[in-house]
Amino acid sequence: MARPFNFSAGPAALPLEVLEQAAAEMLDWHGSGVSVMEMSHRGRDFMSICEQAEQDLRDLLAVPSAFRILFMQGGGLGQNAIVPMNLMGRSASHTADFVLTGSWSIKSQAEARRYGEAHIAATLKGEHPVRLPPPSSWQLSEKASYVHLCSNETIDGIEFQELPDLRVLGCDAPLVIDCSSHIASRPIDWSRIGLAYAGAQKNIGPAGLTLVIVRDDLLGHALPICPSVFDYRTVADQGSMFNTPPTYAIYMAGLTFQWLKRQSESGLTGLAAIEARNVAKAKLLYDCIDGSRLYRNHVDPSCRSRMNVPFFLADEALTEPFLARAREAGLLQLKGHKSVGGLRASLYNAMPIEGVQALVRHMHAFEAIHA
Repeated sequence: MARPFNFSAGPAALPLEVLEQAAAEMLDWHGSGVSVMEMSHRGRDFMSICEQAEQDLRDLLAVPSAFRILFMQGGGLGQNAIVPMNLMGRSASHTADFVLTGSWSIKSQAEARRYGEAHIAATLKGEHPVRLPPPSSWQLSEKASYVHLCSNETIDGIEFQELPDLRVLGCDAPLVIDCSSHIASRPIDWSRIGLAYAGAQKNIGPAGLTLVIVRDDLLGHALPICPSVFDYRTVADQGSMFNTPPTYAIYMAGLTFQWLKRQSESGLTGLAAIEARNVAKAKLLYDCIDGSRLYRNHVDPSCRSRMNVPFFLADEALTEPFLARAREAGLLQLKGHKSVGGLRASLYNAMPIEGVQALVRHMHAFEAIHA
Protein backbone atom coordinates (compact mmCIF):
# COMPACT_ATOMS: atom_id res chain seq x y z
CA MET A 1 0.00 0.00 0.00
CA ALA A 2 1.37 3.42 -1.00
CA ARG A 3 2.17 5.77 1.84
CA PRO A 4 0.12 9.00 1.95
CA PHE A 5 1.78 12.38 1.65
CA ASN A 6 2.04 13.98 5.09
CA PHE A 7 1.98 17.81 5.03
CA SER A 8 2.04 18.15 8.83
CA ALA A 9 3.80 21.23 10.22
CA GLY A 10 5.31 19.18 13.04
CA PRO A 11 5.92 16.58 14.17
CA ALA A 12 6.46 16.15 10.49
CA ALA A 13 7.28 13.57 7.85
CA LEU A 14 10.69 11.90 7.91
CA PRO A 15 12.53 10.58 4.84
CA LEU A 16 11.39 7.06 4.02
CA GLU A 17 15.00 5.86 3.80
CA VAL A 18 15.60 7.09 7.34
CA LEU A 19 12.53 5.30 8.68
CA GLU A 20 13.51 2.09 6.90
CA GLN A 21 17.06 2.21 8.28
CA ALA A 22 15.80 2.91 11.81
CA ALA A 23 13.38 -0.01 11.49
CA ALA A 24 16.14 -2.34 10.34
CA GLU A 25 18.35 -1.29 13.27
CA MET A 26 15.59 -1.15 15.88
CA LEU A 27 16.38 -4.37 17.73
CA ASP A 28 20.12 -4.58 17.13
CA TRP A 29 22.26 -1.57 16.27
CA HIS A 30 25.33 -2.64 14.28
CA GLY A 31 25.69 -5.96 16.09
CA SER A 32 25.61 -4.41 19.55
CA GLY A 33 22.71 -6.66 20.54
CA VAL A 34 20.57 -3.75 21.77
CA SER A 35 18.42 -0.97 20.38
CA VAL A 36 19.71 2.60 20.44
CA MET A 37 16.81 3.25 22.83
CA GLU A 38 18.45 0.95 25.36
CA MET A 39 22.00 2.25 25.16
CA SER A 40 23.77 4.12 27.92
CA HIS A 41 24.25 7.69 26.76
CA ARG A 42 27.84 7.50 28.04
CA GLY A 43 28.60 4.15 26.45
CA ARG A 44 30.99 3.79 23.53
CA ASP A 45 28.27 2.93 21.01
CA PHE A 46 26.01 5.87 21.69
CA MET A 47 28.93 8.27 22.02
CA SER A 48 29.96 7.29 18.49
CA ILE A 49 26.40 7.96 17.25
CA CYS A 50 26.30 11.35 18.93
CA GLU A 51 29.75 12.42 17.74
CA GLN A 52 28.94 11.41 14.17
CA ALA A 53 25.63 13.28 14.24
CA GLU A 54 27.35 16.42 15.48
CA GLN A 55 30.07 16.21 12.83
CA ASP A 56 27.57 15.54 10.05
CA LEU A 57 25.50 18.56 11.12
CA ARG A 58 28.62 20.72 11.22
CA ASP A 59 29.60 19.56 7.74
CA LEU A 60 26.09 19.91 6.34
CA LEU A 61 25.53 23.48 7.56
CA ALA A 62 29.19 24.53 7.24
CA VAL A 63 29.22 25.54 10.91
CA PRO A 64 32.50 27.37 11.72
CA SER A 65 34.81 26.07 14.43
CA ALA A 66 34.01 29.14 16.56
CA PHE A 67 30.50 27.73 17.18
CA ARG A 68 29.48 24.95 19.55
CA ILE A 69 26.73 22.49 18.66
CA LEU A 70 24.53 21.53 21.61
CA PHE A 71 21.91 18.78 21.76
CA MET A 72 19.26 19.92 24.22
CA GLN A 73 15.58 19.44 25.07
CA GLY A 74 12.53 21.66 25.50
CA GLY A 75 11.92 22.71 21.89
CA GLY A 76 11.71 26.25 20.59
CA LEU A 77 9.39 27.28 23.40
CA GLY A 78 11.97 26.10 25.90
CA GLN A 79 14.65 28.17 24.18
CA ASN A 80 12.40 31.22 24.50
CA ALA A 81 13.34 31.09 28.18
CA ILE A 82 16.79 29.50 27.93
CA VAL A 83 18.16 32.11 25.50
CA PRO A 84 17.39 35.14 27.70
CA MET A 85 18.60 33.29 30.80
CA ASN A 86 21.93 32.79 29.01
CA LEU A 87 22.32 36.04 27.08
CA MET A 88 20.48 38.86 28.83
CA GLY A 89 23.27 39.03 31.37
CA ARG A 90 25.57 40.36 28.63
CA SER A 91 24.13 43.86 29.15
CA ALA A 92 23.80 45.71 32.45
CA SER A 93 20.24 46.66 31.55
CA HIS A 94 19.25 43.05 30.75
CA THR A 95 17.72 44.26 27.50
CA ALA A 96 17.11 42.32 24.28
CA ASP A 97 15.54 43.45 21.01
CA PHE A 98 12.82 41.49 19.23
CA VAL A 99 11.59 41.63 15.65
CA LEU A 100 7.96 40.46 15.66
CA THR A 101 6.94 38.88 12.37
CA GLY A 102 4.42 36.25 13.43
CA SER A 103 3.11 33.92 16.09
CA TRP A 104 6.42 32.38 17.18
CA SER A 105 8.44 35.58 17.50
CA ILE A 106 5.58 37.06 19.53
CA LYS A 107 5.81 34.09 21.91
CA SER A 108 9.59 34.56 22.15
CA GLN A 109 9.27 38.21 23.14
CA ALA A 110 6.52 37.50 25.66
CA GLU A 111 8.58 34.81 27.41
CA ALA A 112 11.74 36.93 27.49
CA ARG A 113 9.90 39.61 29.51
CA ARG A 114 10.19 37.27 32.49
CA TYR A 115 13.97 37.76 32.55
CA GLY A 116 14.56 41.35 31.53
CA GLU A 117 13.51 44.12 29.16
CA ALA A 118 12.19 42.65 25.89
CA HIS A 119 12.14 45.65 23.59
CA ILE A 120 10.14 45.46 20.35
CA ALA A 121 12.46 46.74 17.63
CA ALA A 122 10.08 46.10 14.72
CA THR A 123 6.73 44.52 13.98
CA LEU A 124 4.44 43.88 11.03
CA LYS A 125 2.25 46.81 10.00
CA GLY A 126 -0.89 44.83 9.22
CA GLU A 127 -0.63 45.50 5.49
CA HIS A 128 -1.80 43.03 2.84
CA PRO A 129 0.02 41.35 1.36
CA VAL A 130 2.16 40.93 4.45
CA ARG A 131 5.71 42.29 4.12
CA LEU A 132 8.64 42.05 6.50
CA PRO A 133 9.74 45.36 8.03
CA PRO A 134 13.03 46.34 6.33
CA PRO A 135 16.02 46.23 8.70
CA SER A 136 16.68 49.92 8.02
CA SER A 137 13.40 50.68 9.84
CA TRP A 138 14.20 48.67 12.98
CA GLN A 139 14.47 50.65 16.21
CA LEU A 140 17.35 48.84 17.89
CA SER A 141 18.40 49.47 21.48
CA GLU A 142 21.77 51.03 22.10
CA LYS A 143 22.93 48.41 24.60
CA ALA A 144 20.94 45.30 23.69
CA SER A 145 22.42 41.98 24.78
CA TYR A 146 21.09 40.36 21.58
CA VAL A 147 18.59 40.81 18.74
CA HIS A 148 16.07 38.01 18.21
CA LEU A 149 14.03 37.04 15.17
CA CYS A 150 12.21 33.97 13.89
CA SER A 151 13.69 33.35 10.46
CA ASN A 152 10.71 31.25 9.34
CA GLU A 153 7.27 31.70 10.86
CA THR A 154 5.62 28.27 10.64
CA ILE A 155 2.05 29.44 11.27
CA ASP A 156 2.10 32.62 9.21
CA GLY A 157 4.22 31.39 6.28
CA ILE A 158 6.74 34.24 6.45
CA GLU A 159 10.45 33.67 5.84
CA PHE A 160 13.54 35.86 5.84
CA GLN A 161 15.10 35.15 2.46
CA GLU A 162 18.25 36.89 3.71
CA LEU A 163 19.35 37.43 7.29
CA PRO A 164 20.05 41.06 8.23
CA ASP A 165 23.61 42.23 8.77
CA LEU A 166 23.33 44.08 12.08
CA ARG A 167 26.76 45.61 11.61
CA VAL A 168 25.44 47.62 8.66
CA LEU A 169 22.82 48.99 11.06
CA GLY A 170 25.51 50.07 13.51
CA CYS A 171 24.59 47.32 15.99
CA ASP A 172 27.20 45.06 17.55
CA ALA A 173 24.73 42.84 19.43
CA PRO A 174 24.63 39.20 18.27
CA LEU A 175 21.69 38.07 16.16
CA VAL A 176 19.73 35.12 17.60
CA ILE A 177 17.47 33.19 15.22
CA ASP A 178 14.75 30.67 15.81
CA CYS A 179 15.13 28.58 12.66
CA SER A 180 13.08 25.59 13.82
CA SER A 181 10.96 25.20 10.71
CA HIS A 182 13.56 25.73 8.01
CA ILE A 183 16.84 24.52 9.47
CA ALA A 184 18.78 22.38 6.98
CA SER A 185 16.57 23.56 4.11
CA ARG A 186 18.98 26.29 3.00
CA PRO A 187 22.43 27.63 3.99
CA ILE A 188 22.94 29.86 7.03
CA ASP A 189 25.25 32.88 6.89
CA TRP A 190 27.13 32.32 10.13
CA SER A 191 28.98 35.63 9.79
CA ARG A 192 25.68 37.38 10.60
CA ILE A 193 24.50 35.45 13.66
CA GLY A 194 25.63 34.55 17.14
CA LEU A 195 23.17 31.79 17.98
CA ALA A 196 20.68 29.61 16.11
CA TYR A 197 18.21 27.24 17.73
CA ALA A 198 15.70 24.78 16.32
CA GLY A 199 13.29 22.15 17.48
CA ALA A 200 14.07 19.03 15.47
CA GLN A 201 10.50 17.86 14.92
CA LYS A 202 9.81 19.91 11.83
CA ASN A 203 12.70 19.30 9.46
CA ILE A 204 15.26 17.11 11.24
CA GLY A 205 13.76 14.25 13.23
CA PRO A 206 11.27 13.25 15.92
CA ALA A 207 10.11 15.51 18.73
CA GLY A 208 12.33 15.69 21.80
CA LEU A 209 15.59 17.08 20.41
CA THR A 210 16.48 20.77 20.27
CA LEU A 211 19.53 21.98 18.38
CA VAL A 212 21.47 24.99 19.64
CA ILE A 213 24.42 26.34 17.65
CA VAL A 214 26.11 29.06 19.67
CA ARG A 215 29.25 31.13 19.18
CA ASP A 216 31.97 30.53 21.76
CA ASP A 217 32.06 34.10 23.06
CA LEU A 218 28.36 33.91 24.03
CA LEU A 219 29.01 31.16 26.56
CA GLY A 220 29.44 31.94 30.23
CA HIS A 221 26.92 34.79 30.65
CA ALA A 222 24.04 32.91 32.27
CA LEU A 223 21.91 34.70 34.84
CA PRO A 224 22.17 33.34 38.40
CA ILE A 225 18.62 31.97 38.14
CA CYS A 226 19.52 29.81 35.13
CA PRO A 227 19.38 26.08 36.01
CA SER A 228 22.67 24.28 35.40
CA VAL A 229 21.04 21.95 32.87
CA PHE A 230 20.12 24.99 30.73
CA ASP A 231 23.42 26.85 31.05
CA TYR A 232 25.01 26.80 27.59
CA ARG A 233 28.51 26.81 29.11
CA THR A 234 27.72 23.75 31.21
CA VAL A 235 26.08 21.90 28.32
CA ALA A 236 28.98 22.74 25.98
CA ASP A 237 31.68 21.76 28.50
CA GLN A 238 29.92 18.42 29.07
CA GLY A 239 29.50 17.66 25.36
CA SER A 240 25.69 17.74 25.67
CA MET A 241 25.97 14.99 28.31
CA PHE A 242 25.43 16.97 31.52
CA ASN A 243 22.11 15.15 31.80
CA THR A 244 20.72 12.26 29.76
CA PRO A 245 20.09 13.68 26.29
CA PRO A 246 17.23 12.56 23.99
CA THR A 247 19.28 9.66 22.70
CA TYR A 248 16.93 8.14 20.15
CA ALA A 249 16.01 11.54 18.72
CA ILE A 250 19.74 12.29 18.28
CA TYR A 251 20.18 8.97 16.50
CA MET A 252 17.25 9.72 14.16
CA ALA A 253 18.56 13.22 13.48
CA GLY A 254 21.95 11.71 12.68
CA LEU A 255 20.36 9.41 10.10
CA THR A 256 18.60 12.42 8.59
CA PHE A 257 21.87 14.38 8.37
CA GLN A 258 23.44 11.47 6.51
CA TRP A 259 20.43 11.29 4.18
CA LEU A 260 20.73 15.01 3.48
CA LYS A 261 24.42 14.70 2.65
CA ARG A 262 23.60 11.97 0.11
CA GLN A 263 21.07 14.05 -1.82
CA SER A 264 21.73 15.20 -5.37
CA GLU A 265 19.77 17.43 -7.72
CA SER A 266 20.81 18.79 -11.13
CA GLY A 267 24.49 18.32 -10.42
CA LEU A 268 24.21 19.72 -6.89
CA THR A 269 24.72 17.71 -3.72
CA GLY A 270 23.87 17.94 -0.04
CA LEU A 271 22.33 21.17 1.21
CA ALA A 272 22.58 22.86 -2.20
CA ALA A 273 20.57 20.01 -3.74
CA ILE A 274 17.94 20.18 -1.00
CA GLU A 275 17.60 23.94 -1.39
CA ALA A 276 17.11 23.64 -5.16
CA ARG A 277 14.45 20.98 -4.59
CA ASN A 278 12.70 23.13 -1.98
CA VAL A 279 12.66 26.13 -4.32
CA ALA A 280 11.03 23.99 -7.03
CA LYS A 281 8.41 22.57 -4.65
CA ALA A 282 7.44 25.97 -3.29
CA LYS A 283 7.23 27.50 -6.77
CA LEU A 284 4.92 24.73 -7.95
CA LEU A 285 2.47 25.33 -5.10
CA TYR A 286 2.60 29.14 -5.13
CA ASP A 287 2.11 29.18 -8.91
CA CYS A 288 -1.04 27.10 -8.42
CA ILE A 289 -2.33 29.50 -5.76
CA ASP A 290 -1.48 32.66 -7.69
CA GLY A 291 -3.08 31.37 -10.87
CA SER A 292 -6.31 30.46 -9.11
CA ARG A 293 -9.61 32.23 -8.51
CA LEU A 294 -10.36 29.99 -5.51
CA TYR A 295 -7.15 30.02 -3.43
CA ARG A 296 -5.40 32.94 -1.72
CA ASN A 297 -2.07 33.49 0.01
CA HIS A 298 -1.67 36.74 1.99
CA VAL A 299 2.16 36.98 2.09
CA ASP A 300 4.20 39.14 -0.28
CA PRO A 301 6.33 37.03 -2.66
CA SER A 302 9.47 38.68 -1.25
CA CYS A 303 9.04 36.88 2.07
CA ARG A 304 6.94 33.82 1.34
CA SER A 305 8.06 30.72 3.19
CA ARG A 306 9.40 27.80 1.18
CA MET A 307 8.60 25.44 4.03
CA ASN A 308 5.13 26.43 5.24
CA VAL A 309 2.51 27.60 2.77
CA PRO A 310 -0.74 28.85 4.34
CA PHE A 311 -3.60 29.47 1.93
CA PHE A 312 -7.30 30.19 2.11
CA LEU A 313 -10.35 29.43 0.05
CA ALA A 314 -12.43 32.29 -1.32
CA ASP A 315 -15.41 30.62 0.37
CA GLU A 316 -14.43 29.41 3.85
CA ALA A 317 -17.35 26.97 3.83
CA LEU A 318 -15.41 24.90 1.31
CA THR A 319 -12.49 24.28 3.69
CA GLU A 320 -13.86 21.09 5.25
CA PRO A 321 -14.93 19.57 1.90
CA PHE A 322 -11.44 20.38 0.56
CA LEU A 323 -9.84 18.58 3.51
CA ALA A 324 -12.16 15.58 3.22
CA ARG A 325 -11.37 15.09 -0.46
CA ALA A 326 -7.67 15.60 0.25
CA ARG A 327 -7.70 12.80 2.83
CA GLU A 328 -9.40 10.52 0.30
CA ALA A 329 -6.56 11.32 -2.11
CA GLY A 330 -3.89 10.47 0.50
CA LEU A 331 -3.02 14.09 1.27
CA LEU A 332 -2.84 14.49 5.05
CA GLN A 333 -2.54 17.27 7.64
CA LEU A 334 -3.50 20.19 5.41
CA LYS A 335 -5.65 22.02 7.96
CA GLY A 336 -4.35 25.46 8.89
CA HIS A 337 -3.26 26.31 12.42
CA LYS A 338 -6.19 26.88 14.76
CA SER A 339 -5.13 30.48 15.40
CA VAL A 340 -5.46 31.51 11.74
CA GLY A 341 -7.67 28.86 10.12
CA GLY A 342 -7.63 28.07 6.44
CA LEU A 343 -5.20 25.54 4.99
CA ARG A 344 -1.47 24.97 5.24
CA ALA A 345 0.96 22.72 3.40
CA SER A 346 4.36 22.16 4.97
CA LEU A 347 6.96 21.28 2.35
CA TYR A 348 9.86 20.14 4.50
CA ASN A 349 12.90 18.36 3.11
CA ALA A 350 11.25 14.95 3.41
CA MET A 351 8.32 15.96 1.20
CA PRO A 352 9.05 14.71 -2.33
CA ILE A 353 8.13 16.74 -5.38
CA GLU A 354 5.57 14.04 -6.16
CA GLY A 355 3.65 15.00 -3.02
CA VAL A 356 3.38 18.63 -4.12
CA GLN A 357 2.36 17.55 -7.60
CA ALA A 358 -0.40 15.41 -6.09
CA LEU A 359 -1.59 18.35 -3.97
CA VAL A 360 -1.66 20.66 -6.98
CA ARG A 361 -3.68 18.11 -8.97
CA HIS A 362 -6.17 17.92 -6.11
CA MET A 363 -6.39 21.73 -5.94
CA HIS A 364 -7.05 22.00 -9.67
CA ALA A 365 -9.70 19.26 -9.54
CA PHE A 366 -11.42 20.87 -6.54
CA GLU A 367 -11.40 24.29 -8.17
CA ALA A 368 -12.90 22.88 -11.36
CA ILE A 369 -15.92 21.82 -9.30
CA HIS A 370 -16.29 24.81 -6.96
CA ALA A 371 -14.87 27.89 -8.66
